[in-house]
Order: sequence, then C-alpha cells, then structure tokens
Amino acid sequence: MSTQTTLHPTFAGELVAPGDPDYDTARALYNGAHDKRPAVIARCTSARDVQLALAHAREHELVVAVRGGGHSIPGHSSCDDGLVIDTGPMKSVGIDVDGRTGRFGAGLTWGEFDAATQAHGLAVTGGRVSHTGIAGLTLGSGSGWIERTCGITCDSLISVEVVTADGCVLRAGADENADLFWGVKGGGGNFGVVTEFEFRLHPVGPIVYAGMILHPRSAAPALLRFYRDFVDRAPDEVGGGVALMTAPPADFLPEAARGKPAVGLVLVYTGDPGLGESVLRPLVEWGEPWLTAVQPMPYVAVQQLLDDAHPWGVCDYSKADYLHELTDEAIDAMVEATAEPRAPFSGLNVCPLGGAVARADRGTMSLEIPDAGWFYMCEAMWWDPADAEAEIAWARSLREALLPWTVDKAPPNFIGADEGQARLRASYGPDKFGRLVALKDAYDPDNVFALNQNIPPSHAGE
Repeated sequence: MSTQTTLHPTFAGELVAPGDPDYDTARALYNGAHDKRPAVIARCTSARDVQLALAHAREHELVVAVRGGGHSIPGHSSCDDGLVIDTGPMKSVGIDVDGRTGRFGAGLTWGEFDAATQAHGLAVTGGRVSHTGIAGLTLGSGSGWIERTCGITCDSLISVEVVTADGCVLRAGADENADLFWGVKGGGGNFGVVTEFEFRLHPVGPIVYAGMILHPRSAAPALLRFYRDFVDRAPDEVGGGVALMTAPPADFLPEAARGKPAVGLVLVYTGDPGLGESVLRPLVEWGEPWLTAVQPMPYVAVQQLLDDAHPWGVCDYSKADYLHELTDEAIDAMVEATAEPRAPFSGLNVCPLGGAVARADRGTMSLEIPDAGWFYMCEAMWWDPADAEAEIAWARSLREALLPWTVDKAPPNFIGADEGQARLRASYGPDKFGRLVALKDAYDPDNVFALNQNIPPSHAGE
C-alpha cells in the first residue's frame, strides 16, 4: 500500500508521488545541486492539512522535510524516500492598512508578499530575490535591502501560527507561548511548521529612489572604500549593497562589458524619492561606470533586480559572515580573492548593517546579531557539473581569506551542512543555544524536524 493512498481522507490539499505527471516539477528545488526524490509531497492548504501530514509521517515512520519557497541552499526543503510538507499553497493575505499589520500564509514568496503590501505602500524587510519564500527567510535569516530602515524580518513579527511535532496548533507571540515565539525568531524550522505569519508593516514605497550601477572591476578598490565611507555617514533610509561579480551578457550593457569582471552597486532610498536623488548623488556620479540605472522606481521592481542572477535550478553553494568593519585590508583581501574569473553567476555580496539592525532588541529573538557593521555572502553558482569542485573550493578559500576581519558567525540559513554543529553553536552563542536546546526538548524531543540547521534535543548524544 503506497504512502500516497493512506493519508487521512479529510486531507484537503494535493498529494504528489513518484509516477505522477507533475512529480518532477513538484520536487524541484531552487538549488539544482540537490536532486531529492521524496516518497510523497503533501501540498498543504491549512494547518489542519499539516497536522494530517505529520500524523501520516509518524504512522509510517517517514522522514519529514518542510518546504516553503524551496530556496534552502543546503537542500533541507526536501528528502529522499520521506514526506515533504509543502506549504506552497498557503497564500492567504489579510492586511489591516490603518493598523499597519498583516497576516500572511507561509506559502507566499517575497514577490507575492511585496505585491500585496505595496498596494498600500507598506513593506517588511524581505530578502534580495523575489522568488524566495517568506517562511524560511523570516525564521532563519531576515536580511534584505531595507533592513537599515525596517530592521531584520523577524524583528517585525507580531505572532505566528505553528503546528508542533505532536500535531498541536499554537499561536505564538509576545504574550502567548512567548518561549516558542522567541525560538522561531531565528531558530528556523526546529520547533514546528509555521503556517501563518503576522507582521508589523512599515511605510515604504510604492515608489522609491533606487537602482543599479555597474563599474569595471578595476574600480573595485576605490569604489568599495568610497561606498564604505558614504554609508558610514548615510541616514537609515539608505540601503543596498555592493557586489564583486561578472557582468551579465545583457543587451542593456555595452558589448565590451558583457561577461567581464565587474563591481556593482544596488542602491535603495526608502524615504521621499526626491530627497533620495540628492542623498545618493555622490554614488551615482562617482567614477566612470558602464551602466547607471538609478531613478524613481517601484519597490517591487527593486526586489526583482537580482532575480535574473539567481535563476531557478542553478547549483548554489554559499558562505557568509559578519565583518566587524570594512577596513582597507579587508577590501584588498576581497578584491584579491575574487580576481580570477569565475562561473558566470558566482560572486561576493557585501551589505551594510547599522540603522534599525543595530538598534534591534537582541533579547527578543533567538537569532544572534553581532555588533558588526557589515555582512557578506559569497555565492558559488554553476550550471556545469564540471565547475562544482572549483566553485566550492573558491567559496571556502574566500571565507578563510576574510577570517581576520570577520566575527566568525552567520545566520543559520547560511550555515552549510558541511560546517557542522560547532559553527551553528558559535553563531547562536552558548546562552542562546542552550535555551534553544531546552525548547527543542519541550516542542520536538524526538527531532521530527531534523532537516534544517538542526538544534538537537539534549538526549541526542546519549
């Protein structure tokens, strides 16, 4: 008897199993490096569907994976021969415009979330690629272009609806199941399946002054220094980042620039667009860029600027860390580490923190945000399997090269399976990690939710 046909008859979602016409589409992940073949994918429409899927997994002793947008770089969104709880169909939206709050289904992508909130000129910090799911990013990272204005994503959380390992449906917030609420704000999917998020929304857009600038790579040492000094004096409304990357083979670029090593800026000003033009002018007018495309534009378009650089199905391996400061020595190390040509989508992204990120009340969340001025993400990306070894080795060597200037911590979403428990523990710190283990003991003592940057229950080593 197949695992597909034995699910409870009141399950209202869709079941997809091997042999079904859309099985390969349903199991595909953003990161093409992972080719998992689950026994069944339960595309859930409600918390009740999640309860039934979990009960089925327990009955048949199936490994459980939880999928929102399917963007998990380590591939935790799926599994071989187990059950995938796919919250993708949960796309409910309920916005209180006057109160600037909203409740959102866990299956939304940031593109869908932004489209709904920007209809009212509201936003939450939401990543840098619009097809990322809101659930995974909120629970285990929370970074994005507007974090200096609005803070990291989970700092805007009011409450969540979560289905725990024993099938209970709980509402967790500051005044209800507060311990669980603290845990999901940075603890990833360790404590249950979040099916709904309630956010405090911020006035941003719908038009912001923003865009991209692309310079030849030879400009990188001077531009990074100029950008650093500019951001040090900039108001919180200034967001964005700088990337050492390869210029895309795009028609909007001069032919001589296409496919060449480049340094790019993404600029966002979340306040009045007219004021943004004057605030960002020093960056817009600096140097002799290949491309300057900075203007009043929809915030939803800003959120899509890097979509083409993160195509669905590309292979992706990442390293990340916080930088105490972006010193001249760190800049030189970055430029040197990215000097050799790479696969077309590989690159190093460096983003300024400060502002609302620095003011966050760290005690209200399990995510550990160090006192650091910058954050970097090195993404090694490739299509050709023959490039995998070299790109992964490059990402690892870049992290080693930058260690003298880093905090040696990362948000859990950016900690790979090959980095082990030590880096995860260090990134939370001993106090928060100990508290997370206690929560795991309370809400998931059997480690049903183990496919994640895992917080093992205290008895796991026995």
